[in-house]
Amino acid sequence: MECAEQLAREAGEITLAYFRRPFVAERKADGSFVTAADREAERHLRVGIEKLFPDDAILGEEEGERAGDSGRRWIIDPIDGTFSFVHGVPFYGVLIGLEIDDEPIVGVVNMPALGELAVAARGLGCYLNGVRARTSSIATLEESLLLATDFGMCWEYGFGAAAEELQRRFGARRTWGDCYGHLLVATGRAECMLDPVMNVWDCAALLPVVEEAGGTFSDWRGARTIGGGNAISTNGNASLSSAIRKIIDEKQCK
Repeated sequence: MECAEQLAREAGEITLAYFRRPFVAERKADGSFVTAADREAERHLRVGIEKLFPDDAILGEEEGERAGDSGRRWIIDPIDGTFSFVHGVPFYGVLIGLEIDDEPIVGVVNMPALGELAVAARGLGCYLNGVRARTSSIATLEESLLLATDFGMCWEYGFGAAAEELQRRFGARRTWGDCYGHLLVATGRAECMLDPVMNVWDCAALLPVVEEAGGTFSDWRGARTIGGGNAISTNGNASLSSAIRKIIDEKQCK
């Protein structure tokens, strides 16, 4: 956890050297942005991990996967929220997750432009800037804050009816998205975050962070996984989680 935290800080400093400065943003095949900041930050993370843990596998968004034989796999996203980054919005983060024998164990979320860094490890808790972080205890939809990167995208992936009903039922809703939305749930500043499409490198750091803060991290079917292709974080309150699950099931999400 300490190594991951240090590497995330260093990668965050690399991104800040580009943030709100002139640079070229390219489009990848899926239409998402990639920049020199993404590539430089991921290269820094890979070199650091390879030096410290030469037998470990590494999976990164920009450079793919390197095999290992230790049973450990580092999963990294140098800039989660590149759309925000490109547009000068500080809601982007450096994500580092560690799997041991296919189980997510360590997660780090560094929001360098906001000065917020969360670290978590199985059984050790979740900490935001060194202070223990916990989810909220709110139990009802009417008192809760619902987040999403883009509510409209939920329709594209078969979750539109559920997302629309959740928006109607929650007390408030905002589009403070990408990894920042999940971090807000983990730190008690929101109760639910919806993501209709996610990759494993988007999820690997988030599951330990949310769970160690007392929340739940699952796909839209309710499975605890980083490989479901989508994700929902909640504050972990049983009544609230049950109400959210009931709405999703009733709307017959794919």
